Amino acid sequence: MADYILQTEHLGIDFGGLTAVNNFSIKIEKNQIFGLIGPNGAGKTTVFNLLTKVYEPTRGKIILDGEDIGKKDIVEVNKAGIARTFQNIRLFKEMSVLDNVKVGLNNSKEYSLLDTVLKTPKYRRIEKEYEEKAFELLKVMGLDEFAQVKAKNLPYGKQRKLEIARALATNPKILLLDEPAAGMNPAETAELLQTVKFIRDHFQIAVLLIEHDMKFVMGLCEKIAVLNFGEVLAYGEPEEIKNNPEVIAAYLGTDD
Repeated sequence: MADYILQTEHLGIDFGGLTAVNNFSIKIEKNQIFGLIGPNGAGKTTVFNLLTKVYEPTRGKIILDGEDIGKKDIVEVNKAGIARTFQNIRLFKEMSVLDNVKVGLNNSKEYSLLDTVLKTPKYRRIEKEYEEKAFELLKVMGLDEFAQVKAKNLPYGKQRKLEIARALATNPKILLLDEPAAGMNPAETAELLQTVKFIRDHFQIAVLLIEHDMKFVMGLCEKIAVLNFGEVLAYGEPEEIKNNPEVIAAYLGTDD
């Protein structure tokens, strides 16, 4: 039996009388790179919002590493091991690159408000540890030379990598990437593909990504689910998806 890090069972949500996602069931193995594709408006980002509890599911289950996380809120889900990036980059643009990553470490704060106010030895020790951890993440992501640069002054591709580094700072079991290649040129996209593989191998975590760039998806993902009108249209390995007549008709088209 496969060792799954994330499972959804008949997951769905209704907004008023409209069903946005219905009967969404997938299984993602530990350390697997999994793609979620589909036309605009198919419900992909809604699925991410369900998994991270931005939206409360109307029905179904979300199981993370064997634990039903249905009753957890956004913060608790993040602490349990789900981290995400967004389609539109969300960085603290006036803060340094290093401080942006340190923000990601906040979910494991080990000192009190009083420690912070008084700048106690405990506070100084832990802050030093967080700075070292953040810098190490920047080094892994090839961003260490930009540590003191304001986030807004990074090139677009490096801002994407910084957002990923901040998500990794929360020590996730699975990383959700919402259109990570959006707006990138071919060179940046090729670099990102290698970065995602490196993240999976280095951190030993699973990756679930939404992406419209089919060359990127087919070259990276080991398993793919196709979403159409809020439901899973197809599910399988890249070659199966690429050659599925229903998928071709609904989304991929006839060109390679």
